[in-house]
Amino acid sequence: MALRFYNTLSQRVEEFLPARDNTVRMYTCGPTVYDYAHIGNFRTFTFLDILRKWLRASGFRLDHVMNITDVDDKIIRNAVAQHKTLGEYTGIYTKAFLEDCATLRLERAERLVPATEHIDDMVGAIERLGAGNHTYTSDGSVYFRISTFPEYGKLSHNDFSGNLAGARVDMDEYEKADARDFALWKAPKEGEPFWPTAIGPGRPGWHIECSVMAIKYLGETLDIHAGGVDLIFPHHENEIAQSESLTGKPFARFWLHAEFLMVEGQKMSKSLGNYYTLRDLLNRGYQPEAIRYLLASVPYRKSLNFTFDGLKSAAIAIDRLRNFKLRLETDQYPEGVHEPLMARTAQASQAFTDSLHDDLNTAEALAAVFEYVRDANSAMDSGEFRAGNAAAALEFLGLFDSIFDVLRPTTASGEVSDAEIDRRIAERAAAKKARNFALADQIRDQLLEQGVILEDTKSGVRWKRRSS
Repeated sequence: MALRFYNTLSQRVEEFLPARDNTVRMYTCGPTVYDYAHIGNFRTFTFLDILRKWLRASGFRLDHVMNITDVDDKIIRNAVAQHKTLGEYTGIYTKAFLEDCATLRLERAERLVPATEHIDDMVGAIERLGAGNHTYTSDGSVYFRISTFPEYGKLSHNDFSGNLAGARVDMDEYEKADARDFALWKAPKEGEPFWPTAIGPGRPGWHIECSVMAIKYLGETLDIHAGGVDLIFPHHENEIAQSESLTGKPFARFWLHAEFLMVEGQKMSKSLGNYYTLRDLLNRGYQPEAIRYLLASVPYRKSLNFTFDGLKSAAIAIDRLRNFKLRLETDQYPEGVHEPLMARTAQASQAFTDSLHDDLNTAEALAAVFEYVRDANSAMDSGEFRAGNAAAALEFLGLFDSIFDVLRPTTASGEVSDAEIDRRIAERAAAKKARNFALADQIRDQLLEQGVILEDTKSGVRWKRRSS
């Protein structure tokens, strides 16, 4: 099966190939660093990580740019209120975002680009739009005249005909029904930070930032532009209008959008008390890999209902996979190959690949893994599993984890290392051989206190870390 994605622009599932060089030129909307990112944000960023990993697994190279929005209405309002410079204020939350991404095992884009480092580029783009009669100035601010772009609405599939003139908006975000001329450059209010430029003092609007940085690093037409569904209108619609007015070429060939995250069936909001950052969940004792698993488990174009029962189920699912991997690595099996199981392993691997090729259907991919684990465990229990089946099974598990990345336990600060566990197990074995059972039990109990469970089997001692 060829790799296929649902394209928001065409409203169809289409076969995907990069335009040239086997390199995927991809731009994704990063965080607006005015606060800690919440789990709804990380649902989208986890989708983008799965997308990155699967594109690479499909044989493509990546040239991925993610922006850091470090100037916008909320940032300026909060920085001024806290008597901080923009850099001081956004530096806190940029650092926190990158730490949280590392905790969730999200790969960094090839280029991470802050908006404030590209002000001159944005001013130049606004000047070129002005030369093409796409802008006008009012009270020191420069606006994009959307009536000059007849295809406005083609991404959101809203019909704005008859509603493309007159009104303008200074806010970065506004209602889906509104088609308004939007600010490319905002004149400063009293006390606000600003940049002195050829088009006057001020700072860029949110929408122009992404257009300029995407084109600067990736060229006039991207292979993929991705983000959350909340960005389709107005942000991505406005990006298209600006970019295609600048270049006269399609801005992006594929538009991919992740659906919303709900919490216990409700929209996440601080007023409902169901607003969680990653750090909130970690402080409650949940492991990063369980959070990552849950965020990745539902296909990106379906709404994800985030529940604490779901987090517990994710931890159980991961334990099941880890225990299977442990059996593969430590149990002793009869020599030879069980051919039907070898064929079953190949079939499961193909089902996993086909599921992710089908618009990143992570639910079907996970089903392929767990159905295989059930069958392989049954073969182990019945004595059908052979030593020659283990390598293929581990290879399939490796393919799974190269995308989902949940099998490796998170090692907390101060947690006992793998090497130390192995050393203590060897000490325990020596104590048992010397018939010092009290010492052997003491070592086992000490490891258990540190979250390490020992299992004595016919094949030797196996160990695993206790899940939250």
